[in-house]
Amino acid sequence: MIDVDQDTASVLERFGFDEPLFESLRARVVAGELSPESNLVRGSIEPPRENDVTPLPTPGDAGYEDARSAGLEALGRGEVAQIVLAGGMATRFGGVVKAVLTAVDGKSFLEAKLEQTSALERALDASVPAALMTSFATDATIRGHVEERSLGDPLVFHQFVSLRLEASGDLFRDADGHASLYAPGHGDLFQAVRGTLAAMRERGVRIVTISNVDNLGARVDPVVVGAHLAGGLPLTCEVARKEGDMGGAPVRVDGRLQLVEGPRFPPSFDQELAPVFNTNTALVDIDALDEDYDLTWLYVQKAVDGRDAVQLERLYHEVSAFVPTQYLEVPRRGPRGRFLPIKTPADLERAEADLRELVSASPI
Repeated sequence: MIDVDQDTASVLERFGFDEPLFESLRARVVAGELSPESNLVRGSIEPPRENDVTPLPTPGDAGYEDARSAGLEALGRGEVAQIVLAGGMATRFGGVVKAVLTAVDGKSFLEAKLEQTSALERALDASVPAALMTSFATDATIRGHVEERSLGDPLVFHQFVSLRLEASGDLFRDADGHASLYAPGHGDLFQAVRGTLAAMRERGVRIVTISNVDNLGARVDPVVVGAHLAGGLPLTCEVARKEGDMGGAPVRVDGRLQLVEGPRFPPSFDQELAPVFNTNTALVDIDALDEDYDLTWLYVQKAVDGRDAVQLERLYHEVSAFVPTQYLEVPRRGPRGRFLPIKTPADLERAEADLRELVSASPI
């Protein structure tokens, strides 16, 4: 049994701590099987080919009206749902949970996000179920915010919790000797969402959109839904043209097209060769979401209380290594822009006008 205080033990129990899995992963750290080097992708890496990325059609483009009509029909039938990723550790805004932070015109990120979906429901006289993935660090605050602001009745489920390690594999403890908790990445999604998917299926949902709570551009859009249907693949990952951005990108690994996260690229690969990057927004057929995948455990070094800690994390979009995937290039800006993430207070200040444009745009 892991030696933790009673309060920590209670959090571990409530948020699905898997002790056998933890001990297995810890043993791999001790053995050197999980390390910064183990993060790196092995094999031949090539940038995406010209036809590996599909542009989202815009008004006047061939395929735009067909995509829009197909998306509107699917939404009208109640076949589309939304998952908002609102977990993590609430550290970048001074410990304030970002989902409840004021984004624009007095509305929080979560409030603006859910109101975008409500506006679409009203415009189409249709239902678009929303689900929120929280974490041990955000769950109580988000549930309270939903009730306080009367944000409807979204489904709420939580990602799991784990314990930080020293590089030696020992538990990382704070200055008071307490074990240090963290949320081990949104790769938890596939297991954590299982019960919620059952509720979505009962409502007739076939397609689920996934996006970050801090990206108000990534709303449910009929044209994007239609583009996913037109692609004919179980997973669509949205990508955007790079403007000095780093991070994950679609590349070919030993010939297979898949998303690779930034820290996984070996130094020998020039990431600038990949012209687009992952926005962490996706659409997935519900059957593909309801599966277990052997996602890579990443060894992440994190500064905690002025010391180096180790976190083992997984990322949901790495499922593209297992599931046939369409890579849909979306615009970044404008009323139909789909990538405006807010990671720091400075980002929020700079983006005020863009955020206002996004939340006031027509839902259809």
